[in-house]
Amino acid sequence: MPTRNAEATWRGDLQTGSGDLALGSGVYEGPYSFASRFEDGDETNPEELIGAAHAGCFVMALSNELDEAGYEAEELHADAEVHLDPEALEIDWVELTLEATIPDIDEETFQEIAAGAKENCPVSKALAGVDIRLDATLV
Repeated sequence: MPTRNAEATWRGDLQTGSGDLALGSGVYEGPYSFASRFEDGDETNPEELIGAAHAGCFVMALSNELDEAGYEAEELHADAEVHLDPEALEIDWVELTLEATIPDIDEETFQEIAAGAKENCPVSKALAGVDIRLDATLV
């Protein structure tokens, strides 16, 4: 497996400075700022990128676990809401919301497999100190 990378540059002080983030693959490059992280700025922020990584990792892990159990998803859509506690300056919870279209699976089996994927995806493991919640729905 290859090692993945990203880079960040910051200029200035925390509240008035700004920076740029870039993914090693080159598919994303963009600005970030204090406002985009702690207020309603227009740029991205580290938590948004963690959310994208977590949602992507989770649906891939779920697809694999479904396959191993004999199911094939038509579509898995996850949203990851990442909460940064501004006083503690820590990510204290992530809410994964999943909408899944999976033929021939019952609710109990679906919930069990989804919970396993949440626990076993590599990004969830990297966020082991964070409360990770899952709201999974069959559609």
